[in-house]
Amino acid sequence: MWTRSSVHLTADLVLAGQWDGRLTAFDRDRDSLDPRWGVTHPGHPVTLGSLEDELVVGSRGEDGTIAAYDLATGEQRWAYETATDIGPPAKDGIFALPYVVALETDPDRGTVYAAARRYERDGADRRWHSTVFSFDADGRVRWRYETDASPIAIDVNEAGDRLAVGYNRCMGSHDVGLVVLDIDSGETRWDWDPGTDGDRRVGDVSFDGPHLAVASHGDKRGYLLGPGGEERWRLDLAVETELGDETLYAYPNHVSAIDGRVAFATGNTYAKESRDTDSLHPNEHQLTVVDAAGDPLWTASLDGFAHELTTADDTLVVPCAQHFRTRDSAAHGVRRFDAENGPLADVPTDGIATAVAADERTIAAVEEPVAYHDETRVRGEYALHTIPLDR
Repeated sequence: MWTRSSVHLTADLVLAGQWDGRLTAFDRDRDSLDPRWGVTHPGHPVTLGSLEDELVVGSRGEDGTIAAYDLATGEQRWAYETATDIGPPAKDGIFALPYVVALETDPDRGTVYAAARRYERDGADRRWHSTVFSFDADGRVRWRYETDASPIAIDVNEAGDRLAVGYNRCMGSHDVGLVVLDIDSGETRWDWDPGTDGDRRVGDVSFDGPHLAVASHGDKRGYLLGPGGEERWRLDLAVETELGDETLYAYPNHVSAIDGRVAFATGNTYAKESRDTDSLHPNEHQLTVVDAAGDPLWTASLDGFAHELTTADDTLVVPCAQHFRTRDSAAHGVRRFDAENGPLADVPTDGIATAVAADERTIAAVEEPVAYHDETRVRGEYALHTIPLDR
């Protein structure tokens, strides 16, 4: 349920980050994946991006390190500890570690954007500390944007002048789910919020030209916003629904906008009163694709929990785990969809597919082993898969 691994594609490399800190570059154009170099990154390398000649890595770890490595040799060029800004972990455990939750690179500008957060809890007192950074290619911090909310996603627009930041939890003085920052200065150009009660706000953001698609955790809807934040349309995805004597909902966790189409992926069912239920929301674990006007094109079941949603040309790619209540291993795998027409052939995995990257040639996916608590066997292995996009 949390990020453990990462994968990234460049013109000639497949790069994989593993939970134990290993970071490996593989030659992608050979008959078999041969390692070109490998290094150990401080912390867990969970977010990857690249500039012209360097790989940029964000971690979940004691220091929340962002580091850049030479793509040809693996030599570290620079490193920055985000814990300097957001603070060190307040206690032991994975959820207390500083976490570089999102990272974007702009090769044309030679710029890196990253969002880091840290969570701490003392009884009923819960706090988030977060910073959005802009770095140049040498690791110099160009600007910072600091809040007491929890960022979950960032995206750069095609014009290269705006950075959207989605905030999942807002329980302090920062009280909006979305801010759009000026790329050069880090100043807020506009903001938006679903206007709902509670601290849940935004699950994901994705630019498509001048428009910005938003998956809203606050009201479980999808939105398309105009260049200044004006609402163009909204779409019910997994809104609160009465089923028997329960009120059920599911969070829209991912969104990807591409060429006038917008895809939303929903997650697990929860009950409003208890957050636990044996029933299922009718739209949980569903991929919904709409056109530029917000009119539905098609929907498809994901059969299990989607860890992310990425696109390559007109193909949508989703790595899926089992349903966390029914634990059906048949759901493990990489789902593929044509953005216009719907499902393509799935690529099953024995373990859980947890991370994907895709370009016009290849899908790369990380598989992780899993042991269900009521079984003695381990399903799958820690493996890297490459799949031709047209397979």
